[in-house]
Amino acid sequence: QVHLVESGGGLVQAGGSQRLSCSASGRTSNYYSMAWFRQAPGKERDFVAALSWNGGRIYYGDSVKGRFTISRDNAKNTVYLQMNSLTPEDTAVYYCAADSLDLSRTQAYEYDYWGQGTQVTVSS
Repeated sequence: QVHLVESGGGLVQAGGSQRLSCSASGRTSNYYSMAWFRQAPGKERDFVAALSWNGGRIYYGDSVKGRFTISRDNAKNTVYLQMNSLTPEDTAVYYCAADSLDLSRTQAYEYDYWGQGTQVTVSS
């Protein structure tokens, strides 16, 4: 079992930046891909970014390419999401997820473990 806890959400103005963190505990000795997804009210959970355990595979959703950066510090069991040039369309609950097969996949159903989510609200 892996327990994930997100932090860093909040209110930010359009054009601003925010950094989310996701700390993992439990069976963190395995090689997990980590990802961020987000879900706005009334919408499906969308893929944001994924990163393999060794950092060799990184994928981004089309809507965040060039603005968001995913990274990880395996020594701290933490993954980050740096979000720049935020727009109101980025407003959502952001979830951290872990994939025990380390495949850096982009579909939510392929992830084994999830955090509780952190709200990001971008004001115009």
